[in-house]
Amino acid sequence: MDLEFSGQLWFWRGPAPWHFVTVPDDGCRQIADAAPFVSYGWGCVPVRGQIGDTQFETSLIPKDGRYLVPVKTAVRRAEALELGDQVPIRLVIDA
Repeated sequence: MDLEFSGQLWFWRGPAPWHFVTVPDDGCRQIADAAPFVSYGWGCVPVRGQIGDTQFETSLIPKDGRYLVPVKTAVRRAEALELGDQVPIRLVIDA
């Protein structure tokens, strides 16, 4: 499954601070359909992603009926991303 969307980069200041982009509702429904076949621990879904020219691997995190894309520091630096930026993302889920 391939998904392409844009979302705002935001920061969570919890005990393990991290940057995320929230998957839009339509994408979340598609991921939820595939999740039973590919998820592991706490419903995380492994994906291959791309932002700009930077490719990466991560796991989507389920939260309140949605999925969050963690955006690593190396990706943010390579693509010069700042908080609040609209980030175009491509995700590939091998289901």
